[in-house]
Amino acid sequence: MTIPRRRALQAFAGYAAHYNADDPKVKLKIDHTYRVAALCARIAQSLALPGDDVDLAWLCGLLHDVGRFEQLRQYGTFNDARSIDHAAMSARVLFEEGRIRDYLDDDSADPLLRTAVLYHSAYRLPTDLDARTLTFCNILRDADKIDILRVNVETPMEQIYNVSTRELRQSPVSPAVLQAFYEHHCVLRDLKCYPADNAVGHASLVFELCYPESLRAVAEQGWLWKLLDFATDNPDTAAAFADIRAEMHRWLDQQMG
Repeated sequence: MTIPRRRALQAFAGYAAHYNADDPKVKLKIDHTYRVAALCARIAQSLALPGDDVDLAWLCGLLHDVGRFEQLRQYGTFNDARSIDHAAMSARVLFEEGRIRDYLDDDSADPLLRTAVLYHSAYRLPTDLDARTLTFCNILRDADKIDILRVNVETPMEQIYNVSTRELRQSPVSPAVLQAFYEHHCVLRDLKCYPADNAVGHASLVFELCYPESLRAVAEQGWLWKLLDFATDNPDTAAAFADIRAEMHRWLDQQMG
């Protein structure tokens, strides 16, 4: 199956153009989308997938967050807990509203694409996925996690999470969030009570990466360490982040040999 990349790019740009590109949050998601698509292709190439499958992985990345624009328009936030499941909204826009046909005419990959989009931000994937679908889901999830680290450094957390600088700098870290981090798995959304929990939660995404190429991308980009260099006026939070940085260095060194 051949993926028409130029057509897909035009379709995405056309869809995003319906939203206010002067809004930093809109631009944030446009830029994030292009980077995730490129990371999907990079990871797929590292797995020696055929060229058409590399393009399919790239398309998963291009499509994964189309629901973010409606989420922002309707609710004014990217916080799923305070609005809607953005992955479900992305699947709805593409496959219930039929916008997937703006990207490609061939519908043979629709089930795989819908599954990858729908579950890209899920805490865990369904256990009954076939091997091929599972691979594309994992590629997309890895690419999204990698770029989330960058987003949370380049974009002020105050802007992403609708909190004040004072709230951010005085924030504690929830004990349940720390426990999840030290158990080396991602943090459930419901466990996050304070602004600083978001930084710990996003750093913990690294523990869930599936592919060596994903870890190499994290190591070379350096966004993880900038994220964990968390500015705080709370002494307990400062101590917590010092310990978190040490544990992440230890874990990554072990994983990468």
